[in-house]
Amino acid sequence: MSGSATHPFYDMHTHGFVRLATSTPKVRTADIAYNAEGILETAHKAHAQHVDLLLYPELALSSYTIDDLHMQLALLDAVEAQVETIIAASRELSSVLVFGAPLRRNGRIYNCALVVARGELLGVVPKSFLPNYREYYEKRWFAHGRECVGLTIRCGTREVPFGTDLIFAASDLPGFTFGIEICEDFWAPNPPGTMAALAGATILLNLSASNIVIGKSDERHLLSRASSSRSVCAYAYSASGHGESTTDLAWDGQGMIYELGDLMAESVRFDLAPELCVTDIDTQRILSERMRMQTFNDAAEAAGRPEDWYRRIAFERAAPRADIGLNRPIRRFPFVPNRADKLDEDCYEAFNIQVDALMRRIQATRPKSLTIGISGGLDSTHALIVAAKAMDRLGRPRSDIRGYTLPGFATSDDTKSNAWRLMEAFGITAEEIDISPTARLMLENIGHAFADGEPVYDTTFENVQAGLRTDYLFRLAGQNGGWVIGTGDLSELALGWCTYGVGDQMSHYAVNSGVPKTLIQYLIRWTTQTAQFDAGVDAVLTDILATEISPELVPAGEDGVIQSTESIIGPYELNDFFLHHIIRWGQKPSHVAFLAWHAWKQADAGLWPIDFPEKAKNEYELATIAAWLEKFLKRFFGYSQFKRSAIPNGPKVSAGGALSPRGDWRAPSDAVADTWIAELAAALPPLDGD
Repeated sequence: MSGSATHPFYDMHTHGFVRLATSTPKVRTADIAYNAEGILETAHKAHAQHVDLLLYPELALSSYTIDDLHMQLALLDAVEAQVETIIAASRELSSVLVFGAPLRRNGRIYNCALVVARGELLGVVPKSFLPNYREYYEKRWFAHGRECVGLTIRCGTREVPFGTDLIFAASDLPGFTFGIEICEDFWAPNPPGTMAALAGATILLNLSASNIVIGKSDERHLLSRASSSRSVCAYAYSASGHGESTTDLAWDGQGMIYELGDLMAESVRFDLAPELCVTDIDTQRILSERMRMQTFNDAAEAAGRPEDWYRRIAFERAAPRADIGLNRPIRRFPFVPNRADKLDEDCYEAFNIQVDALMRRIQATRPKSLTIGISGGLDSTHALIVAAKAMDRLGRPRSDIRGYTLPGFATSDDTKSNAWRLMEAFGITAEEIDISPTARLMLENIGHAFADGEPVYDTTFENVQAGLRTDYLFRLAGQNGGWVIGTGDLSELALGWCTYGVGDQMSHYAVNSGVPKTLIQYLIRWTTQTAQFDAGVDAVLTDILATEISPELVPAGEDGVIQSTESIIGPYELNDFFLHHIIRWGQKPSHVAFLAWHAWKQADAGLWPIDFPEKAKNEYELATIAAWLEKFLKRFFGYSQFKRSAIPNGPKVSAGGALSPRGDWRAPSDAVADTWIAELAAALPPLDGD
């Protein structure tokens, strides 16, 4: 690690993260002192793990399965006494504790969530919906809390806020705001947590008992995921576990935490030992999504702006400590499918979005042929794969695809060979046109030094070749009654790594414009792993995947080293990581750097479900990440938007975003990158040690 571990950059709270945990504590039926001890045992473990917010199951203090014992005064008195014990012990704990207990008010018993932090009982939230069907009889013991608004409750000697109109907010960490619902509440058609989210809660907690039956775990996942997606929040769920009565029911102690529909952490079910399920929640990501999703804000307005009538209970976090790392799964490859059980389905979907989009354009324009430049590199290879599949599905011969390899001054024998092998394997109409004589003539006409024999390989030298290739393709398309398929990808558009005008920035249909480089690599490999084509095609694709990414516009040096794209603009895996977090979530550069640093620190973070050893071995220090991120910011915000403002049509593929000026991304072409570069520089620690 470079710099001091106490530098604010290394503190996850600086970046808006909240460490959230669910607990399945030890429990014994109706043994209040034992259960309080179990709550505090896991609280101390959570404190040692620097947890900010700790969620327990429903009625954790009394235990859930005590039936009519809930109405025993001795038991209720014992509950209040042990609440005091927990409050007193919490003075030395960093975590806000949220646990369940039965409490009395005005001749009624309520099934409650108690919120305790550093020696205070901050408030009490009653359960809104009481199940009274099949195995459940809660209305026999409890009163519902749906109309409990603006009230207080006495617990021991304390009078504290009570009601379903409470949300709790850290006064020193914007975004650390949570609301509560209890078990059955999120099975209701109108779960109360939704209103808490509309009032500003970024985190929703569900204290649950929830006995287990076959299939119920899936149902809990479905509801938790839906709640976190629909309410644009993090959703934590904690169910009762071993130790509850098994007179008629069984308990699995399931804990899970979702964020915006993503499963962040899950406990081991049916565990005999007390358990913590811990992850760090990105409240900046949640708030950013709410800013972008006007439907969420419209819903808050339609609900009568609940932030105006919810009571906001403030608390202060514990004093910040030294660097505690980041406990969170971070995908190194956020554009790439990572669900092992849905891998083939997700890849099929990504691939066929492109195929179907191209088919529709072919049907609409009815070209005699499709023209495509084949370089032997990744992008043109993938575009050809898509085109071949589209023609197959339309019942048209692949010979209607006219592929041209257009070697220039720096084209290698390997890539030209791969281009020919690829075209022949697909059975398309294939030709070769050497652009070197024409390029040399143009350089001579404009008075470029290269025409006089000088080794001047500047941007003009490169763009003459790139422009001529596209110019040839356009003329060939017109000559053969067709149009040009663009091969440039989303990563290149983000970086401006394309020649403007009559260059690789332009085509008649940009089939790859919604697909970043890492996903193209992934999808090509997927086609070989799933037999999308024959063995001859697969062999060529495997060789292309192993080839260095290069524009091949500058001749190799005396040492034989060819021009490397990634040595100029940065590793595509980093650039795609930056792109995703900036265009999809609008994250600050320092936040993106923090995430990237942790992503490449984690040994198994985001590795490819299909083995990609050449990616798994890469490592990046913070100084390296920061340097490439600064270059990305300059290119993306500073001087490449004009190219994106004039891109041809092409399909959006990933939920991570696209850059079409008619779709996801609208920005002025004359903006500057200063604001983003300054934010990054101001936030970074000293990096001399990297």
